[in-house]
Amino acid sequence: MPPERTPGAGVYAIFYNGGFAAYTLLAERDGGRSLYPIYVGKADPPGSRKGLTLEEGESSYALFQRLRQHAKSIGEALNLELSDFSCRLLVVDAIWIPLAEAALIRRYQPLWNVVVDGFGNHDPGGKRKDGTISQWDSLHPGRFWAKPHRQRVGLPEELPEKAKAHLDSFFKDHPPAISWGDTPRTTPKS
Repeated sequence: MPPERTPGAGVYAIFYNGGFAAYTLLAERDGGRSLYPIYVGKADPPGSRKGLTLEEGESSYALFQRLRQHAKSIGEALNLELSDFSCRLLVVDAIWIPLAEAALIRRYQPLWNVVVDGFGNHDPGGKRKDGTISQWDSLHPGRFWAKPHRQRVGLPEELPEKAKAHLDSFFKDHPPAISWGDTPRTTPKS
């Protein structure tokens, strides 16, 4: 998350450099340089589907608010440390946000977008509490709103191996080609 309340809507990438066993290859390969995101997302400005203008999008705090929600999710996980994460963000006109997000996911195939689904989920509300817990919540329990959901059978045991296989395959086929630039890394704050 940005260190201060930053205005704007756009896209962001979250990076991991910690010791969670299933993500060891990511942390080792990245080496704290923020080259390979674990998650890519977007934050649309309010009303963007209705043709919001650029000026209104820049004055929203959509990116800041979304990253704050993610910091809360990571902070609630019992087996992750918020200090092991950093992020990069890009404020763009609302029309380009979905395209930028799709291009980043296609290029980097972030683990939490491709293999461990559910990190970006919001609280589904009272009427949908009878659903099954997400893959992310199965692997990283602790989000208060996910606790009432049914547990997945066998999934937590399979996910770490799937994550390792995905990272191994990705790094074999994708040497670093794109740098996130020389902008300083920001550490999430709760």
